[in-house]
Amino acid sequence: MPSNFSYPPMEQRRLIGKRISRVDGIEKAAGKAKYNSDVRPSGTLHAALLHCPHAHAKIRAIDVGAAKAMPGVTAIELMAAVGDEINWAMAEVAAVAATSEEVAREALTRIKVDYEVLPHLVREDKLEKVGNRAKPAGEVVSGDPDAAFKQADVVHEAEYGIPVITHCCLEPHGSVAAMNGDKVEFWPSTQNVSAVGDDLAKSLGVPATKVHTHMDFIGGGFGSKFQADKWGVAAAKLSKASGGKPVKLYLDRNPELTIAGVRPSLFGKVKIAAQKDGAITSWDSITWMTGGFVGGGINADLLPYVFRNIPNRRINHTAVATNAGTSRAWRAPNHPQLCYLTQSAMDDLAAKLGMDPLDFFGKNLGATARAAVYESQLRQAADMIGWKQNWKPRGASQGPVKRGLGLALGTWGGLGHNSECRATINPDGSVVIELGSQDIGTGTRTAILQVVAETLGLQMKDITLKIGDSSLPKSGASGGSTTIGGVSASSRLSAVAALDKLFEVAAQSLGVAPDQLEAVDGRIQVKGNSSKNLTWKAACAKLGVNTISETQRFESRNPRGMSTAGVGGVQMADVSVDIETGVVKMNKMVGVQDCGLIVNPKLADGQMHGGMIMSICAAIMEERVMDEATGRVLNGDMEFYKLALAGDIGELESKMDITPDHDKRGVIGLGEPSAVPGVTAIANAVANAIGVRVPVLPLTPRNVLNALAKRRLA
Repeated sequence: MPSNFSYPPMEQRRLIGKRISRVDGIEKAAGKAKYNSDVRPSGTLHAALLHCPHAHAKIRAIDVGAAKAMPGVTAIELMAAVGDEINWAMAEVAAVAATSEEVAREALTRIKVDYEVLPHLVREDKLEKVGNRAKPAGEVVSGDPDAAFKQADVVHEAEYGIPVITHCCLEPHGSVAAMNGDKVEFWPSTQNVSAVGDDLAKSLGVPATKVHTHMDFIGGGFGSKFQADKWGVAAAKLSKASGGKPVKLYLDRNPELTIAGVRPSLFGKVKIAAQKDGAITSWDSITWMTGGFVGGGINADLLPYVFRNIPNRRINHTAVATNAGTSRAWRAPNHPQLCYLTQSAMDDLAAKLGMDPLDFFGKNLGATARAAVYESQLRQAADMIGWKQNWKPRGASQGPVKRGLGLALGTWGGLGHNSECRATINPDGSVVIELGSQDIGTGTRTAILQVVAETLGLQMKDITLKIGDSSLPKSGASGGSTTIGGVSASSRLSAVAALDKLFEVAAQSLGVAPDQLEAVDGRIQVKGNSSKNLTWKAACAKLGVNTISETQRFESRNPRGMSTAGVGGVQMADVSVDIETGVVKMNKMVGVQDCGLIVNPKLADGQMHGGMIMSICAAIMEERVMDEATGRVLNGDMEFYKLALAGDIGELESKMDITPDHDKRGVIGLGEPSAVPGVTAIANAVANAIGVRVPVLPLTPRNVLNALAKRRLA
């Protein structure tokens, strides 16, 4: 293994750390990027799904005879059987493949299913009403919380809630599959190019080597697209039953919002205490949540979120199983919810103490894992939003449109995943980099090219990058903010190893030892004597008919300083609230985030802005609405499932906390931490503006006006 794999020092970098536009930006902006939902191999058949209309039912009989007899229907795949129990509405019962989408949908209407409808539960917000669906996790206690509450100067108690929200990928879940014998060509919308085929193979009972997966672009994933899923398996089976013709099966919007994954809710009764100087002394919480039929669990040790080292804690948590689509990983799983319960309560306690939240949070940074980092970030974010100039005590804003500021802190891991990369240098000077990663919209292609071009002393345009195919060296799934650390490291390792081999060849012509050479600006030159050099192409020509090919693997269990885990971030929000209409308007949102070595600050800003926008959606408008009578999702469409438009966002400003100390930690992922504190910062800003907490999100006009009405009645 080459000894010089470390990233170049900050002051010596040409491309790493530079604000370079993404290499696929024009392709995407022009609509030329081809997503797998656009793939249409010759002879493609269309498939449609039959969904159960009931939230809880048992199948007594299924009759597909009339559907199978329809002209144009090529295959029917049962996805549930007689006697099966269906546990959420829109669960898949059957899939039909046909020569057109219209024929497939018509065939669904001819499938007859007899259901025995069973009792269901779809609401979890009132723990006392869920009965035997509650699964307590047990109590965790540290210190002596009861004594601490008795000795405290101020105690605050309240209930908070953040509802289920759904994954809402613009490109829905699904795939195109062609299965001939035991060989499968697979075009999924996936965050896991290297391994999703293994998942499909297992379900089909074929060798993993027989499944070939390819994906160039994905239209959103956010943690929900790792598996082949029932839809991928059904597409492959329909293809096989249809003589091997490709079958396209993607979810419609309603099932996409109903069964393709949700972020769990979290509700809680919180009791928190402090001394009069603001030092928090005790925490007690009873929380519950649902992730659908599987319930919903949290790591109790994460409470109180970020401020985990409060000496006295009592934590009780209950998972609630509801008859609804199950949860999937969602950009920082459980962290936004835990942040909301913890830091909303902290903000309310600060108001009860009469303290500025900036001072109150700062006072308690000793209870965090990185006090100095957060202290600096709070100071930077406060300057960006003008906290000292604009903050007023809770409810002090005058007039019918009130303005407020709020803040919150977040954390995440972000250690790079396992990744293997192959670097090839050809005699003609061309360079090919190959790894089975995926670019899920974060700019992964651009970052890899920056790292490799920096390493080889070339321009990014001089390098051919191949990703998105399972035939390439395996790289990990894009989840948990692990991709950038993994692919940057593996591409750096393979490029350094290949360059060392080229140095060995060029050294003979330059009359020095290989370790005396460096690659700079398209040349292989002697260190300290740039006039003694070979152009890149001339050096590569020395290979004759040979090719250099180096495959190197980065492993998270032995990161060698190229990636580490654990980051901190602060976000602040500036809002206006019309107390006559209840409408919340975003004025500005700022974020300061450390993420180790930043490969591309422009891409990093994009990740920060994306996380902030998702937080705005979740805080102000986003909510899955369930009908208790039918057990169905009432807003499973893009008309009533509300997401932010450009005019809803306000001004966004992000700052990457780039310091030599952070940089030395290597490349750390950013997708998750950017999506954590924003919801809470916005909620705290609204409380600051209107003088009362809106306890359960989202901050819709109805919820805002209800909170104001309760204050007036109190």
